[in-house]
Amino acid sequence: MRKIFFVFSFTAATMMFGQDQTERKSGPPEGKAFAGESYGANVALQSGQNSLSTARLSEKLKKQAKLSNVAVRGKVTEVCEKKGCWLTVEGPANEKFFVKMKDYAFFVPTALVGKIILLEGDAELKTVSVNEQKHYAEDAKKSQAEIDAITAPKKEIRFMATGIRVLK
Repeated sequence: MRKIFFVFSFTAATMMFGQDQTERKSGPPEGKAFAGESYGANVALQSGQNSLSTARLSEKLKKQAKLSNVAVRGKVTEVCEKKGCWLTVEGPANEKFFVKMKDYAFFVPTALVGKIILLEGDAELKTVSVNEQKHYAEDAKKSQAEIDAITAPKKEIRFMATGIRVLK
């Protein structure tokens, strides 16, 4: 009888202490995205001096379908409001591309919108299905009319980021 009581007590105590009592917050991580902050893996370049512009990235991808281990500098125009799991980057000539975090390994705060960042990772020119476009439009909280207007696959630059550094 003592053994049963001991096993029961030990199990109950383990279950009580093993449960996480903190409430999980959904949504992107909090943060101000100040200059110098990094997300994901360490970005090797400290500044954007040796990085590609968004226009140069586009030019290179027209010649080569995929680029590995590249650094690109640009301005963040949008961040996933659900989790901070993707963002869009724009260059000086209004050319944009879509960025996801490699292996879903890190997320970024929405405060990144409007910041100049340096990304490192892989880029490719990809055909994006209607379903995938609609999924990201829903994440971005686009109107139903905007979502319904997506009716054809489109080719766009996709960047798989291993690390992001805020420049300014």
